[in-house]
Amino acid sequence: MLTTTIIRPDGIETHEGLELAAAPSGDEVVWVDCIGPELDELVLVAGVLPMHPLVVDEVTAHGQRAKLERYPDHALVVAHARAPDGGLAEVALVIGDRWLVTVRERDDDGETFDVAPVRQRYDRVRMPGLGVGFLVYVLLDELVDGYFDAVEGSEDRLEDLESTLFELGPPPDGSLQRELLDLRKELVLFRRRVVPLRDVLLAILRGEVPWIEDASSVWFQNVLDHHLRVIDQIDTQRELMGNVVDASLGLSSNRMNQVMKKMTSWGAILIVATLIAGIYGMNFRDMPELRWRFGYPGALGLMLVSTVGLYAYFRRKAWL
Repeated sequence: MLTTTIIRPDGIETHEGLELAAAPSGDEVVWVDCIGPELDELVLVAGVLPMHPLVVDEVTAHGQRAKLERYPDHALVVAHARAPDGGLAEVALVIGDRWLVTVRERDDDGETFDVAPVRQRYDRVRMPGLGVGFLVYVLLDELVDGYFDAVEGSEDRLEDLESTLFELGPPPDGSLQRELLDLRKELVLFRRRVVPLRDVLLAILRGEVPWIEDASSVWFQNVLDHHLRVIDQIDTQRELMGNVVDASLGLSSNRMNQVMKKMTSWGAILIVATLIAGIYGMNFRDMPELRWRFGYPGALGLMLVSTVGLYAYFRRKAWL
């Protein structure tokens, strides 16, 4: 699906399809937005805007890391945005002279990055003299701000798991440990997708994308600041995750030690009584106390005293 947005000083027009016969000129800025486009749709866009054939191949290759590639007439930025369902969807920006092409891919659940807030925000804060660079800024700023929601969601899940761990202890079926490991994998994947965007923003701030006007470059410092905060939060969560995993393993080990203490204590208690019964159960003719009148109650009394004494001893040691 293609959407063409034509930005003029007096307003913004949005049309379905490719409402463009030639590259923009004058004060116009053209934004062509594609959602999961087919190859023939991208070829159609490349026939109107001066897109390099390699760019068409790049935007159709999925699973790329965030990067910046420069071509003679435009630049390609690949990033990952948070979709409404919480997944990460790939977004490619082709930045030219007064034109922009965005290619939004869908995540595993079929959701993609929502650009409606971008259009509203650009129209609300649009300033004279700012062109395609300011549009790229609004896109990347909305994209990076979406990372905060993802980080906060992971933080809430981690706090819930931590509370469950210390209030109820690790469940014996290992479900909590599996959730912790799944969350850690998600954080690692999220960091792998997010962190490379830092180099892209630094390159833009260094002026390596000439189609982004100098007046708009200043705004990207704000995006970089937000992005660095996201990275700090991710790294903090990874450290907390490691601490929670270590605590879970420690609590599991402590639980195992408590079980072993109880088993050892009961074994020691029962073995004394078993030893007495075994000794007096031997079939020898000349045994002490064999014909003693109080031998039987004496043996039972000895068993009872030893059992109670050992039980009291282990209770005092907090083994039982």
